[in-house]
Amino acid sequence: MSPPPVDPAETQDLRTEMLRLSSADNFRDVAGDGYLTEDGVRLLTGVLFRSNELQLSHGDAATVAGLGVTDVFDLRESIEVEAHPDIEVPGSRWHHVPVEGIPMTEVADLPSLEAALDTMHRVYRGFVELAGARAAFAELFRSIAASSTPQLFHCTAGKDRTGWAAAVLLRLCGVPEATVHADYLLTNEVDGTRHKYLGLIREHLGEDKVAVYEAVMVADLAYLAEADAAVAEHHGSLEAYVRDGLGLSDAEIAALVGRLRPA
Repeated sequence: MSPPPVDPAETQDLRTEMLRLSSADNFRDVAGDGYLTEDGVRLLTGVLFRSNELQLSHGDAATVAGLGVTDVFDLRESIEVEAHPDIEVPGSRWHHVPVEGIPMTEVADLPSLEAALDTMHRVYRGFVELAGARAAFAELFRSIAASSTPQLFHCTAGKDRTGWAAAVLLRLCGVPEATVHADYLLTNEVDGTRHKYLGLIREHLGEDKVAVYEAVMVADLAYLAEADAAVAEHHGSLEAYVRDGLGLSDAEIAALVGRLRPA
């Protein structure tokens, strides 16, 4: 007796379930479940992955290795890497491409919600305006463009530096802005770590500090809009930011898009 036909939707659900990691709760495919572009092209999955810091269990490290990941790009600053070094993914090479993130010394003394929001807005503008950030994102995108194997990039929470890189990639591929926004906000559905730290803040600093610190722990479209505003101000368009700001050639941009968008 032949087996019953497989429902594609069930297969997709299983694939998505297999990509969830208990020890890196913001690990996911950059292309989602195969996001559709504005012109109806479905992006390739299993090519690029994004994550929070790789404090992986042995089993999760093996799972990532099983996806064929050959390169891990760590966007964290040196102090973050030293505090929580990545667990090695068998068969992969680790690359340090640091981007300035949320300044922890500043966060430790946030006096108000307004100060927290100002910090986040400044961080996101820095992704576009700081030379070091541009150099790091250029290195990341060039490395992706030059590869033909699955790769992974991440920062600490997988929401800001990682979120900006993913948004740029999806936009270059022609994914609708609504989808880009929804993908960016998926981080907020991973609330275990955030609730843990907010609980500690509530316990040690008081209820009035929860809203202050929560502002630096969530993905917020207002933050993404700050980076977008910096792109418009300094470069005029996302394509010009990638070409002129990051220095990628037209051939490199085409190769980058080609990693996710089938011909």
